[in-house]
Amino acid sequence: MKKVYGSAAEALEGVLSDGMLIASGGFGLCGIPELLLQAIKEAGTKNLTFASNNAGVDDFGIGILLQTKQVKKMISSYVGENAEFMRQYLSGELELEFNPQGTLAERMRAGGCGIPGFYTKTGVGTVIAEGKDHKDFNGETYIMEEGIFADLSIVKAWKADATGNLVFRKTARNFNPPAAMCGKVCIAEVEEIVPTGSLDPDTIHLPGIYVHRIVQGDHEKRIEQRTVRKG
Repeated sequence: MKKVYGSAAEALEGVLSDGMLIASGGFGLCGIPELLLQAIKEAGTKNLTFASNNAGVDDFGIGILLQTKQVKKMISSYVGENAEFMRQYLSGELELEFNPQGTLAERMRAGGCGIPGFYTKTGVGTVIAEGKDHKDFNGETYIMEEGIFADLSIVKAWKADATGNLVFRKTARNFNPPAAMCGKVCIAEVEEIVPTGSLDPDTIHLPGIYVHRIVQGDHEKRIEQRTVRKG
């Protein structure tokens, strides 16, 4: 089965549809599948729901899809530093489902493991718990969260082999593995594709069974907030 594609647009061919749910890796501006996000923008796919830790910034990451009004809903943990996100949310143009970061990661992981729901103490007694099932275990109250089963996962990795085994570099690992797991189709963009068999099995962070398509490309290494000492 061919997994390596020549471009992000080719890798997305036949996968995109209006109204779909997309799980996207990344944390802040680290490990964002920027090539795939740009290709989704150029494809014009609309009414999208994104499950992602954050919504990028105004001109990078998911932020570029907010600018073109292609996103209808965000399932996120952190939405700061994006003026267009704030404007759309406050004006009622964008739906928002807040999730604690650990809960969001576990919802993605659960979906990837075929687990429809789980109980957690996080969010009990807050607006996060409104409308959710409550259950007591050993005298403590928990709320039920549902696993995320995405139509498409898009992630960024450091290295891949042709079978889709992925290696992430340092903190760029972040939400990428659980996001990759929960999609019916997973597309990974990588900095380097190495020969099959050259990766040490102990260094592989995500097995290729989760990855359906791969694209290699050049990536921009942005710093979210650059702070330096005065000279």
